[in-house]
Amino acid sequence: MNSLVVIPARLQSTRLPQKLLLAETGKPLIQHTYEAACRAQGTCGVIVATDHQSIESVVSNFGGEVVMTSESCASGTDRVAEVARARPDVDIFINVQGDEPEISAEAIERVRFLLEVNPDVSMATLATPIRSLEKLRDPACVKVVCGDNGRALYFSRSPIPHVRDGYESVLNAEKPAFLQHLGIYAYRRDFLLKLAKSPPSELEQLEKLEQLRVLEMGETILVGTISEPSIGIDTPDDYAAFVKKMCNR
Repeated sequence: MNSLVVIPARLQSTRLPQKLLLAETGKPLIQHTYEAACRAQGTCGVIVATDHQSIESVVSNFGGEVVMTSESCASGTDRVAEVARARPDVDIFINVQGDEPEISAEAIERVRFLLEVNPDVSMATLATPIRSLEKLRDPACVKVVCGDNGRALYFSRSPIPHVRDGYESVLNAEKPAFLQHLGIYAYRRDFLLKLAKSPPSELEQLEKLEQLRVLEMGETILVGTISEPSIGIDTPDDYAAFVKKMCNR
């Protein structure tokens, strides 16, 4: 099965403008993410999909593969789907966020493997245990509830599942009661093209979570659990911490 990593790269960001071009480490942020994704084994390559000339120029300058996508793409999924339309030779597309410079090769390989060994599943993603009440209550931390078979039942910005007798009693249970959804996806090509043509669903618009559209379509999302998530760069403080870590190395 051929698989391809696609990094959708949008220039503008509300909390950290043009963050993918920030280069206080000596490399632009998008290059760190690209190089991290290239460490994954078993894929046929890594491509940045962008709608802005400045990102295309930066990626080309460091020798990365980049394609221009339509400015009308409303989401990263739409950008990945645009790449998929031009690549009928690829079976599985892996969507890696451009602001995840420390994404592990293992995470990419794991989400790809979930589709390779589950031929009846169209989409896979990852999650990690939540062990703090602050994180559980943070609406920026997306939660997912899964069945015993690892298939997603629901995603929410609210704490789920609700614990009637108090969250503290189960936060540190041996089997994680709460899972944080991580923003990496693997899609089969045909399903990805179908998803991109589907209109936003009601729950998706209420929660502002695109993955809910998949569940409302009656499709399955398989969720793999990993212990250590990568840290995305969303704010100036996030980027400052990343720069400090790189300098210490």
